[in-house]
Amino acid sequence: MTPQKFLDILSRAAKLKTTPRHCYTEENRMESVADHSWRIALMAMLLSGEEEFRDADMDRVIRMCLIHDLGEAFTGDIPTFEKTEQDTQKEDDLFLAWVKEFPSPQREEWMELLEEMARLETKEAKIYKAMDKLEAIISHDESDISTWLPLEYELQLTYGQENMQFSEYLKEFRREIDARTKKKIEDATK
Repeated sequence: MTPQKFLDILSRAAKLKTTPRHCYTEENRMESVADHSWRIALMAMLLSGEEEFRDADMDRVIRMCLIHDLGEAFTGDIPTFEKTEQDTQKEDDLFLAWVKEFPSPQREEWMELLEEMARLETKEAKIYKAMDKLEAIISHDESDISTWLPLEYELQLTYGQENMQFSEYLKEFRREIDARTKKKIEDATK
């Protein structure tokens, strides 16, 4: 890869640092897509020490986590409850067109990862998707409840539940997150 192409890719990816998500940090700063992607990669790294995940290629999972939202560098982030199939298709098309411009071997590696992520058949793809969903819920729980929309009170407890079902550890982790969500809601309604 030429230094120019390397820098071009980094420049596009850097847009995620200033692309806001529908969530606030504990400091009441709007979260960025880069904040989210970094933390799901960290979550995957932390999982690598758990017995249930020792047979998974966690380096591969971390790579998935790092690239999963790069399409939003073209379209911005659209909250899951507002995102349409057309929005998803546009984001995917722009992202894939960009990746197809990459030189070898990066192009082939990214295309392979993206295909695996879309199929959600491997343990690695399932872990990445679970981290993506869990981090969103954790971040939302960390934000001030005054920033929540009415629909988010229920969404916090249902979002991504199906993505945890392959793992006993992640189901237990989700129960702990849900307990914290319920306490946050309860405390706010007192």
